[in-house]
Amino acid sequence: MTDISRTVLVRISGRVQGVGYRAWAQRAALRLGLCGWVRNERDGSVAALISGSDEAVASMLDAFWQGPRGADVRSVVPETVDQADAPVGFNITG
Repeated sequence: MTDISRTVLVRISGRVQGVGYRAWAQRAALRLGLCGWVRNERDGSVAALISGSDEAVASMLDAFWQGPRGADVRSVVPETVDQADAPVGFNITG
């Protein structure tokens, strides 16, 4: 079971749609043992909800800046949210 000590809603902006960012984020999150989701937003950004240990969340926040080949990340804006909102598993939505 994942140790959920932190839940963060993240908005990633730049060239992050059409480059496989969501699939990349899902693989990275699962490797880190995170729960949550990732989705494209209408404004061209990607949103993600990540839940897990402080260390895993911090690692994923750093990884969001990298992204897959072809991505050009301009900003990663995290916002801590209520841990009760944390889902089980890590899904690609929208």
